[in-house]
Amino acid sequence: MSRYFTEDHEWIDVDGQVGTVGITDYAQGQLGDIVFVEVPDEGRQLAKGGDAAVVESVKAASDVYAPVGGTVLEGNPALADQPDLVNTDPEGEGWFFKVTLADEGELDGLMDEDAYKAFVAKL
Repeated sequence: MSRYFTEDHEWIDVDGQVGTVGITDYAQGQLGDIVFVEVPDEGRQLAKGGDAAVVESVKAASDVYAPVGGTVLEGNPALADQPDLVNTDPEGEGWFFKVTLADEGELDGLMDEDAYKAFVAKL
């Protein structure tokens, strides 16, 4: 499984043709206490860089963008009752949705973990 990152602080774990998407620990730290998450519906078509989900915290609401285009397989049902999973385990159980990749080539524009850490260090 390979993990990639966007400059908007989303991560995607890729396993074959399926990507699992969430926001990074840095992003959840910037947002503060998460109080609501809206995940995309199964079957929804996403475009790379397009709005995919919404996360609301005590500080702000923020869009979550699709790191790649594809079809949503499922949203994380646990987030409806436990949006704070995004705070406690943002890069694990706090994932937002799973998507079937439309074009693996879209991964080429994303960062690996080392590049993402260097990117965040400059913020």
